[in-house]
Amino acid sequence: MKKIKSFIMGLLTMALVLPFASCSDDDDNVSNNYTKYQNAVDAQVKTQKKNSKAILLVAFGSTWQQAFNAFDATVAEYKSKFSGYDVYMSFSSAICINYAAAGEHANDEGEDKAEVRNYYAPNFWLHALGSAQYDEIIVQSLQVIPGEEYSRVVNYIKDFANNSLGDLDDSYLSKVTLKLGTPLLNNTDDVDKVAKILNDIYKDQAAQGVVAFMGHGNPDSYDTYKANVRYTQLENALQKYSANYFVGTVDMPDNYKQDVYARMQAAGINSGVVNLYPLMSIAGDHAHNDMAGEGDEYWDASDEDSEENSWFEYFSHKGYSVTANLKGLLEVPAIRAVWEGHTQEPVELEDYYHSMFPEE
Repeated sequence: MKKIKSFIMGLLTMALVLPFASCSDDDDNVSNNYTKYQNAVDAQVKTQKKNSKAILLVAFGSTWQQAFNAFDATVAEYKSKFSGYDVYMSFSSAICINYAAAGEHANDEGEDKAEVRNYYAPNFWLHALGSAQYDEIIVQSLQVIPGEEYSRVVNYIKDFANNSLGDLDDSYLSKVTLKLGTPLLNNTDDVDKVAKILNDIYKDQAAQGVVAFMGHGNPDSYDTYKANVRYTQLENALQKYSANYFVGTVDMPDNYKQDVYARMQAAGINSGVVNLYPLMSIAGDHAHNDMAGEGDEYWDASDEDSEENSWFEYFSHKGYSVTANLKGLLEVPAIRAVWEGHTQEPVELEDYYHSMFPEE
C-alpha cells in the first residue's frame, strides 16, 4: 500500500507527539508528554462542557483536509441531532494522530493542502470525560466493520471502566452510564440497510457498468471477530439489486483487487466501465493512493497483483474505462444516519462482548 510519507517520518513524529508511541527511553519525558496531552484534552472538555452527557466519536483517523471536513461536519450534525449531549472527536490511530499534528499535507497544493490538526486518542478523552464526571458517556465507533480497530475502541472503554490508571473516582465509575455505539456494518440488518442506500445512490451507474467498492479489511491474523464476512455479505446484498456491484478490500485475504477482477471475469464482465468508490468512513490515504492512484508510480507491470498497484491502474490495464470517486461514507448523509442510529440505540458496556461477533 502506498504511503505518502516514509515510515521513518512516522517514527520521528511519534516520538514528538504521542508519549505512548514514543521511541525515547527517557521515562520522565514520556511521563511529561503524557501529562501535557492529557492536560490539553482536559482543558478542551472543561471549556466545552455544557451538558451532563457526552458522545465521543472515534474514527481511525486521517491527515487529509477532505477527511477533516467530513469529521467536522459529522461532529456538527451530532451536536444538532443529539441535543443534551456534548460531542467530541477522537482518532484511534497513533500514526494518523502524529501525521495530522506534523502537518503531513500542510505543504501540499490546491485541494490537497490540509491544516495542521491536533487530535487525541480515546484514552485521553475518556479520562477527561471521567474527570469532568459526565453522568452518561456514549462512545460511538466510526469504523465500518466490527474488526480489529473496533476491538481497540472497546478496550479503551474497558480500561476506562476499570480505572486502569487508578486516578479516577471509583464511586463515580460505579455510577456512570457507559454505552457503546457499534460500527456501520455491525450486523446483517445493517448490511441490508447499507446495501439499499448504496443502490439507491448508484443504481444508474450500476445499470451502465461496474460499481466497485474498496474497503479496508483485516488480514487473517487480525480478523479477531471474523468481521471480514461483512464485505462478502455486502457484495451479496448489493448483487440482489445488480450483478454489476462488487466489494473488495486492501487487506482481506482472497478479496483483493485481483479477486474482484476474477469475480468480474466469472460473471462475463470483460470490458466496459468501472466506477470505484471507497468503502471507508473517509477518503484518506487508501482512497487517494490504493484506490485512485494514477500514473507510473502506481503501476508495476512485472507484478500486476502487487499491493503497490492501485485499483485505478490495475483495472485500467485490464482494459476497463475506470473512474475513481473520492467520497467517504461519512460524506453520504444517508450512510451517516446509520451510524447515528447506532448512537441512538447503543449497547450497554456489559454487552460489549456480544456486540463484537458478526453473525455468520
